[in-house]
Amino acid sequence: MPELPEVETTRRSLVPVLEGATINSAEVGRTRMLRRQPRPADFADRMRDRRVESLGRRGKFLLGHMEGDLTMVLHLGMSGRMQIQALGAERPAHTNVVLATDDAEVWMIDPRTFGFVVCLTPDEWDGSPFAALGPDALDALPRSPQLGAAITKRKSPLKSLLLDQHLIAGLGNIYADEVLHRARLHPLRLGASLDAEEVKRLRASIKPVLEAGLRHGGTTLDDLAYLLPDGRAGEYTQRLRAYGRTGQPCRTCGTPIERIVVTQRSTHFCPTCQPAD
Repeated sequence: MPELPEVETTRRSLVPVLEGATINSAEVGRTRMLRRQPRPADFADRMRDRRVESLGRRGKFLLGHMEGDLTMVLHLGMSGRMQIQALGAERPAHTNVVLATDDAEVWMIDPRTFGFVVCLTPDEWDGSPFAALGPDALDALPRSPQLGAAITKRKSPLKSLLLDQHLIAGLGNIYADEVLHRARLHPLRLGASLDAEEVKRLRASIKPVLEAGLRHGGTTLDDLAYLLPDGRAGEYTQRLRAYGRTGQPCRTCGTPIERIVVTQRSTHFCPTCQPAD
């Protein structure tokens, strides 16, 4: 958390401010935010006085394609969020990254500092874990035969496979539960156990779930860790069908939603709609 819908919602909000703008200064208040930068001092130097040619995304990562063939990578981690403010506005606690343009400041606020920023050369990008991300779950979802070939050779639970960012990039704990509920597949089913029809059902569930999350601004949980850059909460929370609804009736059949732990992650499912076999 935040996952693909939250990161894409954030990206769309930042595009009018950052895309085409020149970064006049880049401040990093916590050195931990630069832990992925090969030389931490490079980040501010590389960002300063460079134009953001485009602002993209892959999976859960924001990608700033910078003048001079550099790539800024920004990851919100567990508690990060972006905020757009006027130049010189008073910054709240945990404002760990500030990008200033001629017209505004873009803040990254991250109390737990699981997020990070880097600015990479092409060679550094090629040697980074970001280059090894799988296809984007929204924009480049593999077709069923390719997805099935990747999933059915794995003897791991479906929940774990959907969280594997090398398989497809962008799904996290919330949306993996929602996808499996929509696909009527139990989270502990092994990838190798799926037949071709079940693979098609799984694939057909991914984009509609992510698009629904996007339409409603993403999912803001009770901790308010994720907010849109304008301070609003994401409204998909009220439409969740599985995640976080332990004991509540399934919106499809009325059976109480159950919670289990799969590879150390809370996992929610309907035992009727998602039978174990």
